[in-house]
Amino acid sequence: MQKKLTLTVDEQVYKGLHAKIGRGRISQFIEDLVRPHLTDEDIDAAYREMSREEKREQEALDWSENLIGDSSNEPR
Repeated sequence: MQKKLTLTVDEQVYKGLHAKIGRGRISQFIEDLVRPHLTDEDIDAAYREMSREEKREQEALDWSENLIGDSSNEPR
């Protein structure tokens, strides 16, 4: 669902948007600029990329498994 948003911009910015982006395409242009700052898509992509690095994944697994052993030796 789309929502209407009213923005106030400098006159030169307004004219530039109309000249470069074109009437009727400004909303999509602004949405494309803003969306990456509001979603976790970049984070998800980074985690997917990191999971493909087998050496890093093995080091992370080894580290986390060693933590479990450390906690059992702590006095309560």
